[in-house]
Amino acid sequence: MELLVERGVEHAGIEQIAKRAGVAKVTVYRRWSSKEDLLAAAIEHAREDLPNTADAGRPAEALPEVIADLLPRWGEVLAEPRFRALTARLLGAGPDHPRLLEAYVRHHVEPRRERARAAMLQAQAAGVLAADADVDLLMDMMTGAIMQHLLMTPTPPDAAETTAYLGRLLRQAGFDIA
Repeated sequence: MELLVERGVEHAGIEQIAKRAGVAKVTVYRRWSSKEDLLAAAIEHAREDLPNTADAGRPAEALPEVIADLLPRWGEVLAEPRFRALTARLLGAGPDHPRLLEAYVRHHVEPRRERARAAMLQAQAAGVLAADADVDLLMDMMTGAIMQHLLMTPTPPDAAETTAYLGRLLRQAGFDIA
């Protein structure tokens, strides 16, 4: 993962990976038949490194307070240079390395999206989010806005800027948060 983040898919070869791990190239090939297989496995494993921001057990009516509590943690994670670099590398690798993008989506994007969807549906049921809001479209819009903010900004935003941006974005999406 370090080589992927530092150098990108094209420059994270088996030889460099073996050298960084302190093993022979043949040792790596015994477990993985290709660089893509190895990097996909690393992406799957890295899921454990990202913080789980779910806050189970609080009622849907408390969602605005839960969001307000979690915003600084989300801002920190999203502004972290390693996370930003990994996201940019994987999105850029998609056309040439679809398995890597698929692993990222399956192990990072989809689980978080499902948790967000469940929370938004609960918020709708509790009257915290408009009953006619298209939850899937809102998630797509927020994802696109976050990608724009994180990856298309010449000067990387820091955690405070990202937290403030997320707050504005969620308020625009219809969440009544402080």
